[in-house]
Amino acid sequence: MKTGRQISSVMLAAVLFAAPVRGQGAPQQPTTASPYVDARAGVGLADAIARALEREPSLRGVRADIEVARGLRQQAGLRPNPTLSFERREEPAGTDNLTSAGVEWPLDLFRRRGRINTADRELAATEFAIADRERLLAADVRLQYGAAAVAIRDVQVADDLFATTRRQLDLVRARVDAGATPPLEADLLEVELRRVEAERFLAAGRVDAALVQLKQLLGMSPEEPLLLRETLESLVAGSVTETALATPASIATRPDVREAEVRVTIADARADQARRDGRVDVSLFGTVMRMDAGFPQQGFNSAGAPERVRGRFNYVAGGAMVLIPLFNRNQGQIAAARAERSGAEARLAAAELAARAEVAAAQARDVQARRVVSLYADGVRTLARQNLDVVRQTFDLGRATAFDVLAEQRRYLDIEQAYTSALREAWEARAALKRALGDMK
Repeated sequence: MKTGRQISSVMLAAVLFAAPVRGQGAPQQPTTASPYVDARAGVGLADAIARALEREPSLRGVRADIEVARGLRQQAGLRPNPTLSFERREEPAGTDNLTSAGVEWPLDLFRRRGRINTADRELAATEFAIADRERLLAADVRLQYGAAAVAIRDVQVADDLFATTRRQLDLVRARVDAGATPPLEADLLEVELRRVEAERFLAAGRVDAALVQLKQLLGMSPEEPLLLRETLESLVAGSVTETALATPASIATRPDVREAEVRVTIADARADQARRDGRVDVSLFGTVMRMDAGFPQQGFNSAGAPERVRGRFNYVAGGAMVLIPLFNRNQGQIAAARAERSGAEARLAAAELAARAEVAAAQARDVQARRVVSLYADGVRTLARQNLDVVRQTFDLGRATAFDVLAEQRRYLDIEQAYTSALREAWEARAALKRALGDMK
């Protein structure tokens, strides 16, 4: 009887080794999670960022501010309109009347240039503000794309473990039926299979949630289909070749820093505009008047006949009105603009300091995260996979128990989860560095 069981074990092992065994030698990538990744029809990271910049609703709403600023700039360059007046006077119960028409034209001698300078700087500040919003949106898309890739990799690892555990369970059940293995080992593998399946469902839920959030950033409805083109490994591997070095010029060109700089010049322009508005100004005017008037007495005309004294008179008048800034020279507005400039300078210094600190922190995080990824990729995962393969082969030959396989499989799963965490940290660190540098790629 004992000899028969040994023969059955040898036959099962021969059938097992006749098929290709996954994971021997160098560690292989898990099975692709086809419901979420498509190397051809999927959306790449660059395409996702471009789509978000084009379709994201809140960004499209903010971009309307540019048209508002351009309209205000156009308005600031227009000169004041002339004023036309018309007047008609009638004598009650009499025949006298007066008709006049006048025009007044403000010259706007010094004020137009001040309005234009302020509007130009307001337009530049609006453009930089929207560019900064685009920078932040690109960073959000980059992080959310990576979050979805992280969850997809968890699904891939769970799929791989589920397939392997199910194969082991089928083998153990065959041994139990042959009487070569106690039923307890099959029960242990059954529990492990259900646990891995539950982990897979949880990971799939995280993928679905991450994809919904990514769709929101891309301006897509939750019902629209979305597949990714790139995996977490390809994202991290692709970002390794990219140079992301901080320089004073790269920090100075960040949209938020540039906006803070323009805010200082806006305060200067407002102070200059207030001074210009407080200067002398001139308005030209002209009037044409026709008067029909008479007296109740009578006189003699050129023929010597009596007639009523009456005459029609035409007048033309012209002149200039001068605004004299005797009391109001916009002293309060000038003082407010100076105070605004002090605040803008402080905010500029704060923006520059925050940018330098953000870049420094992101660089330090990026360097250490890359080291961890290299540590796992160069040896740890390979050795862990080889150990698991050895234990599984030993189990297939009947020289190890299910306890040994489960223990080693748990260790391998911990390594894979740690490697996923390292990849996620590396991707988030590089994404943070790109955000700090204002890189839109």
